[in-house]
Amino acid sequence: MNKIPLLLFGLLAAFFVVFLMRAKVTSVAAVESAMVGRKVPTFKFQEKFKGGENFSSSDLHGRPSVVNVFASQCLKCRIEQGILEEISQDENVPVYGLDYKDTPDQLASWLKTYGNPYEAVGVDHDGRVAIDWGVNSVPETFVVDAEGVIRYRHVGVMTDEVYQNVVKPMLAEMKQ
Repeated sequence: MNKIPLLLFGLLAAFFVVFLMRAKVTSVAAVESAMVGRKVPTFKFQEKFKGGENFSSSDLHGRPSVVNVFASQCLKCRIEQGILEEISQDENVPVYGLDYKDTPDQLASWLKTYGNPYEAVGVDHDGRVAIDWGVNSVPETFVVDAEGVIRYRHVGVMTDEVYQNVVKPMLAEMKQ
């Protein structure tokens, strides 16, 4: 039996393992966004969910705000609901929800079960608004200044550490 293919496979596998171990690994949350520093995309949600208000890009002007992209099927999104509520209360800034690829009924059920930290929520059935924002996955959170410019993007669960060390100081500076 010819052992050359097996030997080549082993060498190739070893090369990749060494390469991956030496590669600089960065947090997914640190991924840069082409949208940071740009105006929020223009959008307007047409469909309201039962018992709630939706929003549009025009609502993201005049004062700092936070936009959180989530989905009912996202297990990680459940974790950050308390932090989003804290941001809304402590910072006195609106937190808007962008509900990714759910139906209004799924959204209403989600908010009833996990709470509603949002001033308003838009149901993005087909994901087009999220695509315009450059969203790669849920959850993602954006900080928007009073001029409607995206100043920060966080990929993944909004933790208390990220809130205290990044978002809170940023919002405080924007409110001065």
